[in-house]
Amino acid sequence: MSGRLDFSRDGRDWPHRSASRFVEAGGTRFHVQILGHEDAPPLLLLHGTGASTHSFRDLAPILAGDFRVIMPDLPGHGFTAAPRWRRPSITGMGTALAAMLKALGAEPVHAAGHSAGAAILLRMALDGQVAPRRIVSLNGALLPFPGVAAHLFPRLAKLLFLNPVAPRFFSWRARNGRAVAQLMESTGSRLSPEGVAYYERLLSSPAHVEGALSMMANWDLEGLRRDLPRLLVPLTLVVGTRDRAIPPEVSARVAGMVRNGRVETLAGLGHLAHEEAPERVARVMTTAFADDLETHDLAAG
Repeated sequence: MSGRLDFSRDGRDWPHRSASRFVEAGGTRFHVQILGHEDAPPLLLLHGTGASTHSFRDLAPILAGDFRVIMPDLPGHGFTAAPRWRRPSITGMGTALAAMLKALGAEPVHAAGHSAGAAILLRMALDGQVAPRRIVSLNGALLPFPGVAAHLFPRLAKLLFLNPVAPRFFSWRARNGRAVAQLMESTGSRLSPEGVAYYERLLSSPAHVEGALSMMANWDLEGLRRDLPRLLVPLTLVVGTRDRAIPPEVSARVAGMVRNGRVETLAGLGHLAHEEAPERVARVMTTAFADDLETHDLAAG
């Protein structure tokens, strides 16, 4: 499909452009940004559906003081090309990302993901593709939608994805007035005009919209739900109390399903809490990761 984002044009003023590189791996060409000292512990950051590395534009520099932050655009999102395979399932995404990490020669010591990005990380850990000391879920979309929505939403996304007009319609809407600002507000988050503008640029691209729709159309969290009790990696679930996209109780349920899970609540923040209050989110993350480093050092001693 035409309408792909071009890095030389659309990424000319992209956040942390100087940290960008492109990596061929897993059947696609990944756009990856890497911040922080090369000897620092690697931290893998994954954004959610419909977003890109820009989502971590303020959080990543804070984390880069202690970690080597690796953040890719997911396949079909942002400046990462659509995969040659046509079913971007949670397992397929994980396999492609594992290939990207191998191409970079990176083994994440820590990992964090927002929304669907958290689900990908848990799937990768369960499948042995990554072995971080801890995973941090930022308003994670980790369980199937309840009731009829579990069947309706993926089918609706698939119908839209199969309709060649749909991505262009959504991208047209993104260029039309306050549509994107209203979409962001519906998540319970309050973004700056700059933050909204980045989403407007992304969602004005039919190829990016197609990538998000195809991901939703092939998304199945039932298998992840069944496997969560097998998760060995400690899990911190960061929850914004104003999240209108993923009910906060989802994280509480997940914490009760895994062997080592705990919930950290951020009052007054929505689904995009890491964009609203990056300093608060960074403090929660670094505290969680620091606990693991101390435990590791004690065990090693």
